[in-house]
Amino acid sequence: MNRLITVVFILFFSFYPVSAQAADLKLVVLGDSLSAGYQLPSDAGFTTQLQKALDSRGHSVEVINAGVSGDTTSGGLSRLDWSVAPDTDAVIVELGANDALRGFSPEITRKNIEEITTRLRERGIEVMLAGMLAPRNLGPEYADVFDPIYSEVAKAHGALLYPFFLEGVALNPDLNLSDGMHPNADGVAVIVENILPKVEDLLAKAQSS
Repeated sequence: MNRLITVVFILFFSFYPVSAQAADLKLVVLGDSLSAGYQLPSDAGFTTQLQKALDSRGHSVEVINAGVSGDTTSGGLSRLDWSVAPDTDAVIVELGANDALRGFSPEITRKNIEEITTRLRERGIEVMLAGMLAPRNLGPEYADVFDPIYSEVAKAHGALLYPFFLEGVALNPDLNLSDGMHPNADGVAVIVENILPKVEDLLAKAQSS
C-alpha cells in the first residue's frame, strides 16, 4: 500500500510540477508605448528583453509590464495606485514622450513626474526615472524647460536617473519601426543593453532597503 502511494505521488508531481520559487524582487515598468512593446512580438518588448537580461545575470526579479501605449504623465499618475501593486520593490518610470509630442506645458509634465516619484518614494519603493528629450522642432525654449525635468526631480527625491530612454536608438532607421519613433526588436535590445547597469543599481538599492 505504501509503495502504491509512493508511485501515485511520483506520477502526480511528474505531470504537475511544483511552481518555481517566487522572485525576491518585483520591478514594475510604468510607461507608454516605448516600454509597452508597441507593434512588437510578445517576446521582443522592453520588459521581456529586460527580464531575460536580468535572468541571465542571476537576478531574482520579476519584471512587470505596466506600459500603456499613448499614455501621458497625467495618465500614468491617474493609474499609479492600481498599476503598481503593494508588493512592488522598484519602479522604472518611463513617461513623458507623449507629453512632448503633444506640446503639453513642461510645467504639467514636471508636476506629474514629481507627484509620481513622491508617491512611490512615500511607499518605500525605489525609483528610476527614464528621461526623455523634447523634439527639437518645438524650439530651444521648450527643450530648455522640458529636458532638465527628470534629472532635477530625481535629484530632489533620491531617485536614480537614466537620462534618455532612447539613447543610441533615436533617429536610427535600422533600430526603429517604419514610423521612425518606436524601437523595433533590435532597438529594444540596444536600450536594454544600455540601461542594464542602471537597472542593476536600482535592484541593489531595493534589495538593501
